[in-house]
Amino acid sequence: MDEREILDHLPKVKAPDAIWTSIEAALNDHRSPARRPWLWAFASVAVLALLAVGYWSVRHRAGEWIETDSKSRTTLRIGEIGFVEIEPGTRVRVVTEQPGEHRLALAHGEIRATISAPPKLFFVDTASGTAIDLGCEYTLSDDELGLGLLHVTKGWVSFQWKGLESLVPAGASCRTHPKIGPGIPYFDDASQRLKDALENLGVEKSAEDPLEVILAEARVRDTLTLWHLLQRVPVGDRARVYDRIAFLTPVPDGVSREKALKLDPETLRLWKDELAWKW
Repeated sequence: MDEREILDHLPKVKAPDAIWTSIEAALNDHRSPARRPWLWAFASVAVLALLAVGYWSVRHRAGEWIETDSKSRTTLRIGEIGFVEIEPGTRVRVVTEQPGEHRLALAHGEIRATISAPPKLFFVDTASGTAIDLGCEYTLSDDELGLGLLHVTKGWVSFQWKGLESLVPAGASCRTHPKIGPGIPYFDDASQRLKDALENLGVEKSAEDPLEVILAEARVRDTLTLWHLLQRVPVGDRARVYDRIAFLTPVPDGVSREKALKLDPETLRLWKDELAWKW
């Protein structure tokens, strides 16, 4: 593809007013006619630079696909609440673009979202479920098979699939799987043994008992992982997870062992709200 074809495929853009003000002032400078060719060249370079970095201020229509090749990236404005950086080799669709709901669908590739808004205004659908913004900054990737990774750098993200939810705070990540949904979140500074054991949960021929490794490796901060794990392990293993959390940090008033083992929603919510002070 030559330069003309590349420009034909670029979207219309609106540069910041300050850029055009500076260019216009330079072009209207009659004091030095000899400088005008250089000024026109400067203006052309400025416009091309803006196109190259993909400064998009237009709102894309619902149903529109945005696709980057292996060497290009662009930035998509999300109404008045933030923006999404679209990395090379990514295909994403604008599903909904309205004040009460901004929704994208990530087919494959990687996006970096920066959102400053009340919770639950920005959504990204993937083959493994939906990332729901709770006021955050995060990276979300998905490969051609639907396997993905969510990494949160600020705030929280709720990743949901068919009633299953993983709550991921800043500094934590969560793997996602098609037809299974979100995995169990973990902090990025957790031990590698804990991370590997999470990958091996449910694997029949594992050299070690993954659950035993996770419980042994867990720190106070890793109660994030254990709280989610309590709701995912077989009934017979719940007591082991509960006891490890209770060993790492005091169980708050209102949280009973009996209700926690029965996965009582209000009990789990109360426990999570108390544990989150250590996350």
